[in-house]
Amino acid sequence: MSVPIEDFALLSDLQTATMVGRNGSVDWLCLPRFDSPACLASLLGDDDNGCWRVAPACRATSAGTDPGRCADRAYRPDTLVLDSRWETPDGTVRVTDFMPPRAQLPCLVRVIEGLSGAVRMRSELRLRFHQGRVVPWVRDAGNGTVAVAGPDAVWLDADGPVSTLGDTDATVWEFTVPAGRRLALRLAWSPSHLPGPPPPLSVPAETALKETVDFWRRWAGQCRYQGPWRGAVVRSLITLKALTYAPTGGVVAAPTTSLPGRIGGDRNWDHRYCWLRDSTLTLSCLLRSGYRDEATAWLDWLVRAIAGDPAQLQAVYGVGGQRLLPETEAPWLAGYEGSQPVRFGNSAVGQFQLDVYGDVLDTLCLSLRAGIPMPAHVWDLVEALMGCLLRHWREPDQGLWQVRGPRRQFVHSKVMVWVAADRAVRMGALLGRNGSSAEWRAMRDDVHRQVLREGWDPGQHSFVQAYGSPALDASSLLMPRLGFLPASDPRVRGTVRAMRGLDRGGFLLRYAQDGDGLDGLPGSEGAFVACSLWYAATLAATGHTARAREVFERVLAIRNDVGLLAEQWDPETGRQLGNAPQAFSHLALAETAFTLSAAQSRDARGPGGAPPRRAGVLRNHQREAR
Repeated sequence: MSVPIEDFALLSDLQTATMVGRNGSVDWLCLPRFDSPACLASLLGDDDNGCWRVAPACRATSAGTDPGRCADRAYRPDTLVLDSRWETPDGTVRVTDFMPPRAQLPCLVRVIEGLSGAVRMRSELRLRFHQGRVVPWVRDAGNGTVAVAGPDAVWLDADGPVSTLGDTDATVWEFTVPAGRRLALRLAWSPSHLPGPPPPLSVPAETALKETVDFWRRWAGQCRYQGPWRGAVVRSLITLKALTYAPTGGVVAAPTTSLPGRIGGDRNWDHRYCWLRDSTLTLSCLLRSGYRDEATAWLDWLVRAIAGDPAQLQAVYGVGGQRLLPETEAPWLAGYEGSQPVRFGNSAVGQFQLDVYGDVLDTLCLSLRAGIPMPAHVWDLVEALMGCLLRHWREPDQGLWQVRGPRRQFVHSKVMVWVAADRAVRMGALLGRNGSSAEWRAMRDDVHRQVLREGWDPGQHSFVQAYGSPALDASSLLMPRLGFLPASDPRVRGTVRAMRGLDRGGFLLRYAQDGDGLDGLPGSEGAFVACSLWYAATLAATGHTARAREVFERVLAIRNDVGLLAEQWDPETGRQLGNAPQAFSHLALAETAFTLSAAQSRDARGPGGAPPRRAGVLRNHQREAR
């Protein structure tokens, strides 16, 4: 039986990430980067695909405690350092897991400390390189071992005595930890051609722990948000930071691949890459929270990644800005709870998505208004992107949700074309470059009229997913935030009311799942966490603050025990679904908290109070179509 997705906690060194379950097992680890091949991959298979379990050797526990899981766990406040407490008949131990922010090479540290009695512990490491498939050559390295396969070497050591047990497929150590004593296990990666243990193993575990705690608390202390949901916001921001590839500033959508949107289904995608869809939300969230350096790094990544022919703009890029992310399948992995295929890479790089032009130009405009320095050539990029859009905006595309079925005239894609033209006009005005503004204004007006005519269903009194289709889509909730229509517009209010058609147990689906094969795949999926948060934000914008808060707090309640959200939620089974933790979910959580806090302040001031201004975010476009 697979460990539930919500049983996993995240560790990160700002270049890669680890997923550790409540059973004490690290079941997912890619080295040395987020998008590198996994060397621990039991998350998508079984123990023989790689895992590192540290837990009491005797699983028998006191009455009422699950023998396969720790009694309780939590991140240390404002950090990514995880403490897990285990209770046994022989005593109690605490396991502290963390990854020091990387200076040179990646390292995972597990400190076991006796709290009472004397507990026999067991460490069982099964390394399987190249996506959980290749068994390495393991040899003794003095006080530890080194495992080598091709370009990779992983070193494991202990700073105290351990007993080695015979196992041909794993490195198994046992040791006893009495009260008041501790022992640290450290796993570090290095290129296999380098001699000797990697540098992280020369740093005492206690020193590394203190430096890691200090790093995260300094970073979290910069958060400017002081509203009623500060704890949830800070945890989401720490998660966002943890998913940032520090050398380039790119933010991956999730650290995992192929966790399913439906158990046993084939909606299994690789999210270890950077989506342009997230760009404005990421920048806005970082700026509003006080993280200007991270916002600047993300913008720098964006500008480098999209450099080139605007006709070749992609929806997704690698952490270094790489364009080729070939999608392959891994038949040797059984998949999470039998959900196949397991995929590595993402073929969305080859899709035509009009919305990404709006995402990019919205991000650039927001950056300009926030005073973030931009290279001089960025205006050339703006003109090139708009030139491409002028030629192609009338074409169907594969849309925000990257459907693998036929291209359509998606309403959200056209709205984002409008956003692109609107932001280009605004940037031209700010920079004194108005040479093409008349043409862009005309395009903006044409798109606006077309969407209001073709994307509106008077029978449902709602915007729909695509021209000529009655299907609803939660992306319509973004219209007021993007400035396409004001929140007071009756068409926005009608669309909000119509979203009840996407409700599943109090949460919103992305779109109606009526078996029409929209995404080219059969079957359904869970409710999309970000869509429920968009719903809350739009309810607040339309004056329904109390209801918005109810929806928001319903989402907060489905976070796991350490505050993490996956991509989706199944209200029927009460389980998280999809890749986890998902940046899009945590970005939407933070942004919605900002919106709700502002709405509550507005309501407290009463009708005569001045409306709050949202720093760095464009005002709604108030113009109505004639």
